[in-house]
Amino acid sequence: MNMQLNTMNTLPTDGQQGCLIGRVWRADKNKPVPVLLKNNEVMDISSHFSTIAQLLENTSPARILTNLTGEVLGTIDELLDNTHCNAIENDKFYFLSPIDLQVIKAAGVTFASSMLERVIEEKAGGDAAKAKDIRNMVTEVIGNNLKDIVPGSEQAQKLKEHLINHNMWSQYLEVGIGVDAEIFTKAATLSSVGVGQYIGINTKSEWNNPEPEIVLVVNSVGKIQGATLGNDVNLRDFEGRSALLLSKAKDNNASCALGPFIRLFDDSFSLDDVRESNVELEIEGSEGYILTGESSMTEISRDPEDLVQQTLNENHQYPDGFVLFLGTLFAPTQDRDKVGAGFTHKINDIVKIHTPKLGTLRNIVTTSDKAPKWNFGLLSLIDSLKN
Repeated sequence: MNMQLNTMNTLPTDGQQGCLIGRVWRADKNKPVPVLLKNNEVMDISSHFSTIAQLLENTSPARILTNLTGEVLGTIDELLDNTHCNAIENDKFYFLSPIDLQVIKAAGVTFASSMLERVIEEKAGGDAAKAKDIRNMVTEVIGNNLKDIVPGSEQAQKLKEHLINHNMWSQYLEVGIGVDAEIFTKAATLSSVGVGQYIGINTKSEWNNPEPEIVLVVNSVGKIQGATLGNDVNLRDFEGRSALLLSKAKDNNASCALGPFIRLFDDSFSLDDVRESNVELEIEGSEGYILTGESSMTEISRDPEDLVQQTLNENHQYPDGFVLFLGTLFAPTQDRDKVGAGFTHKINDIVKIHTPKLGTLRNIVTTSDKAPKWNFGLLSLIDSLKN
C-alpha cells in the first residue's frame, strides 16, 4: 500500500511562504543531501552545508538560505511522488526524515490528559481490557483538572500528598507535576523515517498507538531553530507492564517518524506559533475504521523553552544539536474491535498528523520486522561525505 503525496496534501497551509528544509536520497550519488524547498523546486544545498546539523549551527539559517543557490533536483511534486514505502527500491530521488546528526530526544507526560492515560497503563499492568474500569477509578480520585497544576509548584506538592494518601501516586505523576520533566532518548541518530514511509510496531505488542507531536529542532548551544512534526510510536502494553521497558516501548525499527520538512523560524513562523498550534490526528484503517483527535499546545504543562533547558544544560551537551518531541495530549481510548478494548493499531493503518504551519506527516503502519531495515548509520554517512 502506498499514499500519493503532493504539495497540496503535504506542505503547510501557506505553502512555501516559510523556509522549508529537508533531506533527499540521491540515488545517482548513493547518499543523502540537505535540500531547500523554494519556488516549487527542491534545491540540493550540500555544496554549502554537508548536513542539516551544520546548517543549524548558524545564528539565522533562514536568512542565510534567502539567496543561496544550488543544484535543482526536480519539482517538489516530482520528489513527493517518488516518496513512498517502496522508494528505497527505485533509482529516483525521494524525501527522507529531515534530520541527520541530531540526537532524537522526547519529553514525556507533558499534558494532563495523556498523563492520566500513563497512570492508567501502569495501574492496568499493560492490559487493555482492564483500562476502562481503572480509568473511571483514577479520574474519580484525581479528577480532570490537572492541566491547571503548575509542575513543581506548592499546589502540585499538596496534590502529590493527597494522592499518596489515596494510594494513587504514580511515577508518571511525578514527572507530570513534579520539578523534573521526563526527558528520554527516543531513537538513535539517523534511525528516524520520513514522510510516506512505513512506521513499525513491535510484533509482540497488542496495545499500541501513535503519538502525534510537534518536534523542536535545536542546535548545539540550545537555540531553537525551527520545528517539524513527529510520530512517537508507542507500545502501551510494554510501558504499562514496567517503566523499565520504556526503551523497548519506544525504540524499535521504524518507530520514529519525522517530517515532512523542518520549518525554520523567520518572520512567518516562531516559537509562539508552536505554543498556539493545534495538532490534528487521523487514523484510517483498511477495514474502514476512522479515528480522529486533536491536541492543543496551549494545554501543555511545561513551556517548550523549559523543556529545551531541561534537555541541554550544564549537565548535558549535544555538540551536533538535537530534536525534541514535546509530548502529546492525545491518548486514544475509542474502542476499535470490541467494547472496553480501546484502540490499537492494525497493519496498513494510514496515520496522518497535521498542523497548518508545518504541513502533514503521513505514514503507513507495519510491524518493525517487516519495515525496511535501518542500515544507513554514521559510518555510512561519513563515507558518503567523502564523495
